[in-house]
Amino acid sequence: MTLALLACLLVTFATLVYVFYLPGELHLGPEKTRLAYLRERKEAVYENLRDLNFEFKSGKFPESDYRTMKSSLEEEAAAILSEISYLEEAARLAPMKRRGPGRGGARG
Repeated sequence: MTLALLACLLVTFATLVYVFYLPGELHLGPEKTRLAYLRERKEAVYENLRDLNFEFKSGKFPESDYRTMKSSLEEEAAAILSEISYLEEAARLAPMKRRGPGRGGARG
């Protein structure tokens, strides 16, 4: 019986070490910008719209549900596109603001 208890403790310890052990270096990958996140989200929303359209045409949704979900997804896509446009415009104008009027920027 003590041998069985010792085996159980050993297996439990080994499992805990395996699950919670962190190696010395972790590779987290590149950090995403807000713009990259929004572009990924836009693609996901477009894919959801395509799937919704397909499922409606195959008869899985009544028209009232389809219209509600489609409207919601279209509103989300519009908000995402608006924010993408704003961020791209801000990125485009940022170098001009840094130069200032005396350094090749817009002159009045």
